[in-house]
Amino acid sequence: MKRSITLLVVVGMALVIGYLVWSSTHLVQAECEVCVEYNGQQQCRRGSGTNDAEARQAAQKAACAVMAFGMNESIACANAQPKVVRCPAPPVR
Repeated sequence: MKRSITLLVVVGMALVIGYLVWSSTHLVQAECEVCVEYNGQQQCRRGSGTNDAEARQAAQKAACAVMAFGMNESIACANAQPKVVRCPAPPVR
């Protein structure tokens, strides 16, 4: 009896992990690369999402995370016009 419960727990955990991996990779349908200039710095980052707008926003947020410090700067950087937007993003070399 103890062995069957252990087996059920292992199978259940494998199913949950499999579902999480499948659902997280299945949601990525768009990828963009965005270059943002803020406070005299320029950063380029990639982002992914269910569509181009979501992927672009994720990429800009990632670029701003490196350059902006504090809530005010983060908001200002997120609202800055990107210098470069590539959707779909070029392949990684």
